[in-house]
Amino acid sequence: MDRRVTLQEITRHRTVVLEGGDGVGKSTLAELLVTQHAFTTVHSPRTPDHQDLTSRYRGLLARPGRLVLDRSFVSELVYGPLYRDRSRLTWDQALELAGLVTTRDGVFLHLTAPARTVQSRLAARDGQAPDLDAIAELARAYEHVFRILARHAPVLTYDTAPQAGHPTS
Repeated sequence: MDRRVTLQEITRHRTVVLEGGDGVGKSTLAELLVTQHAFTTVHSPRTPDHQDLTSRYRGLLARPGRLVLDRSFVSELVYGPLYRDRSRLTWDQALELAGLVTTRDGVFLHLTAPARTVQSRLAARDGQAPDLDAIAELARAYEHVFRILARHAPVLTYDTAPQAGHPTS
């Protein structure tokens, strides 16, 4: 999973699911896919508790055309256990949705960056940032979820740190 990913490789897919903690570059990459490669973007903030996550993402994945999800149901598998002691999605539901992504010629793109880089980006963007331990804990949770997901769906990992470079054509 950990290898250099090019923009050309990403754009071969009709569906791209961008995931990773805050500050890793999901929205930046989504904007690039929209402006330069005719994707439609859907930013997915936390879905309210009363909404059915599975139905919401089934609907999104039924849309026509090229689609980039700037965050998705994968976040629930990470943030739910970390901050609410449980996910609102079961793994069976998550794998069903992952299958829909795959059926749409999709790929999951796990964006990462070193904790210090993320902390700097968040401080610059928001004026504050979590401590390094909290950022590292979140990164470990994403790595765990993507190890499991990669057994069932295409997953690429991309380190967005400046020295790692950015996706290129």
